[in-house]
Amino acid sequence: MLAIYKRELRAYFTSSTGFIFMGFFLLLSGFFFALTNIFGASSNYNSVLGSITFIFLIVVPILTMRLMPDDKRLRTDQLLYTSPLSISGIVLGKYLAAVTVFLLTLLVTCLYPIIMSFFGDIAVWEIVGGYIGFLLLGSSFISIGLFVSSLTENQVIAAVITFSALLFVWLLDWVTQGLPTDRVSGIVFAVILALAAGAFVYYNTRNIYVGVATTLVGVAIIVAAYFLADRFFFDGFIVRVFEWFSLLKRYDDFQMGILSLSSIVYYITFSSAFIFLTVRAIEKKRWS
Repeated sequence: MLAIYKRELRAYFTSSTGFIFMGFFLLLSGFFFALTNIFGASSNYNSVLGSITFIFLIVVPILTMRLMPDDKRLRTDQLLYTSPLSISGIVLGKYLAAVTVFLLTLLVTCLYPIIMSFFGDIAVWEIVGGYIGFLLLGSSFISIGLFVSSLTENQVIAAVITFSALLFVWLLDWVTQGLPTDRVSGIVFAVILALAAGAFVYYNTRNIYVGVATTLVGVAIIVAAYFLADRFFFDGFIVRVFEWFSLLKRYDDFQMGILSLSSIVYYITFSSAFIFLTVRAIEKKRWS
């Protein structure tokens, strides 16, 4: 893993990708810092971090679009996947390299609150909490881009799909406001989730019986929840599911300087899940 990490990190700075990412990120963050804290005479630096979350829609596709397709372009993919290195080690090395570039860029922005400290008192620990949340949020977005890049051999397609996926995640809080909250819609949505789970298991195992069994178990859980548990459980079920996947909503606590353990665990679990999906996608290509 360490060898892959070093190779990918070196690749970011021997090509234009790393510099484009850092330059664009620092340009936009510097603009919002100047507009909010300097010209606006505000001491609330975390509001800047909260305002620039949209930047991930643009910079993450730039950072992740080459992670997997680049090996195909350089014809090093077969050599890499047949080496003694594990697929999980390869994926984790690439992911950590992308996160490191992001972290280095964030460290540069630490100059902004330092500049503010010369003109008055600042809420140091509140800012530290904001940075921790911002790093975890960005790492989660990077994991999505990593997974998307493993699905295609074209960097442009990877960037476009990643942008679309991140845009959906970013708009998720607005999407939930228009979703139905009645019980019937909740039950239908739960059945759709059970079917999707069965399809996912079948796609990975190619065993129709296991896929059908997974779906039936899911339906059985739905029936049990309806008759044995509280029937009102399915009221607003769709909204609760979509809110559970909301990355930005969990950042609100960090923006106020609150270190929420549940949010930290969620971000780490979210990134781990997409790293796992990336490993599975590559292994499937490897043996297909």
